[in-house]
Amino acid sequence: MNYTLLDFLTLIGALGLFLYGMKIMSEALQKVAGSKLRNILAAMTSNRIKGVFTGVMITAVIQSSSATTVMIVSFVNAGLLTLTESVGVIMGANVGTTVTAWLIALLGFKVKMSILAYPIIGIGFPLVFSNKTRNQSWGQVLVGFALLFIGLESLKTSVPNIGEHPEILEFLKNFTDMGLGSSLIFLLIGTLLTVVIQSSSATMALTLVMCNNGWIGFETAAAMVLGENIGTTITANLAASVANSTAKRAARIHLIFNVIGVLWVLSILPFFLKGVDGITQSVSGKSAFTTVSVVPIALSFFHTFFNIINVLIQIWFVKYLVQFVQKVIPTREDEEEFSLKHIKFGMLNTSELSLLQAKKEIILYAQQTKKLFKRLDNMLTEKKDKQFNKQFDKVDNGENKSDDMEVAIANYLTKVSESQLSKETSRRLSSMLKIIDEIESMGDSSLNIARAMSRAREKKSKLTPEMKENIQKMFALVFEAYDIMIENLKEHHFKVTKTEAKKIETKINEMRNELRNNHVHDIENEKYSYKIGTIYKDIFSESEKLADYIYDVTGSIVESAE
Repeated sequence: MNYTLLDFLTLIGALGLFLYGMKIMSEALQKVAGSKLRNILAAMTSNRIKGVFTGVMITAVIQSSSATTVMIVSFVNAGLLTLTESVGVIMGANVGTTVTAWLIALLGFKVKMSILAYPIIGIGFPLVFSNKTRNQSWGQVLVGFALLFIGLESLKTSVPNIGEHPEILEFLKNFTDMGLGSSLIFLLIGTLLTVVIQSSSATMALTLVMCNNGWIGFETAAAMVLGENIGTTITANLAASVANSTAKRAARIHLIFNVIGVLWVLSILPFFLKGVDGITQSVSGKSAFTTVSVVPIALSFFHTFFNIINVLIQIWFVKYLVQFVQKVIPTREDEEEFSLKHIKFGMLNTSELSLLQAKKEIILYAQQTKKLFKRLDNMLTEKKDKQFNKQFDKVDNGENKSDDMEVAIANYLTKVSESQLSKETSRRLSSMLKIIDEIESMGDSSLNIARAMSRAREKKSKLTPEMKENIQKMFALVFEAYDIMIENLKEHHFKVTKTEAKKIETKINEMRNELRNNHVHDIENEKYSYKIGTIYKDIFSESEKLADYIYDVTGSIVESAE
């Protein structure tokens, strides 16, 4: 057989077209469904059964269990889901991914979809240039769907014809009569293919094509499908490698869940395959062991039954899976301040979900900035110079990290802004950019106050007990303002009002005015030196300035909803 480099590149190109079509369709479907995904997320938190159905639905829509699992890992990392709640969704994702196999088996091989593909592009392509974002997304869905099946048709013709060139199978024959060993070898091949391609759906398509062309038999293909179920867990585990402990556990549960499933199926594989073949014969009248044309249908049955039964078995052991991974992956105690926790995964394909990640990161950013301000309270009452300097260094380093964190979130939001956004989403994104700027300014103010305290400590005349008491009162009001701001950040933006924020802002302004007037009076009466008085004034004035930034955050939230 003369199978040239050009033929091989054509095969790779066909696979690329298939993957690209799936990517376009998946991303467009997420845009179409994006506004509803938040409601779907709420359904996840009820119980594990609902979680399974949610996982099925999301994966059926976006056509990628890897994408769903990475999304779930990011939600766990963001605190949107608990570890226990995430398990059901991960289990459901495995069932949802079987939809791709059925689409290909029923349409890709039974109907010559490539004939309809170009008319579908003819319908969808004009919609891509529509002024309405929703129409554009639907156009991309149609174009992606068509490209997917054009790629599949090209795959079918690019794979060497085994009937005409049986010598291609010779190297595979060496591994087909080894019983369990054969299954393990092809399981490994399926795992490696999925890891390399980064899509179990694409590997499934390749497997179905090879079956349809007679390249591999039903038993071999089934083993490859089991391998694909393990390979698809790699993506989420890679994503979780930079996440918190809980997210790592969620990703590890996905791996353990699939490995356990593969192990029990391998132990009864011959009997399981006979059962699947019996169902295939009742539907098609032909056996997958002897008739190549029905292997794709039988393999789809196998893939579906394996995942459904695996969920039905393991869903009762969620508690023990969670306990196991909690022991294997202990909670980290060295949580670093001002480090990204929620957007390390990169953007999600839907702008709505990407903004949800950004919102959680901004809330964390605000909470960490509040902790930075808390160090000032510790510095004010610290008597030992060594401990004082240690606190100051933490404020100084924290402010530098705060700057980096602002840039990282801003860059993330800029990337989100490059996609097509609704007017409401665009307003929220602009509001978020203003908010992170305000939060970064809070860090600057905290450092300015820390520097003023450090200068006061170096002077011969120190801050008086009365000064410290007044500063502590001012700090207490600022802490209260912080709490209101963080609650407003957590709330849905259209429910936020300025009422509470305005009350505390007014109190802070009144106290600043009172302290300033008293300060002028005390300086005139030489109650303390001008130098220490100036530093004292800098501290309470900068605290009021910091409170302005806090109030402006609530203002930005309210404006984005108007």
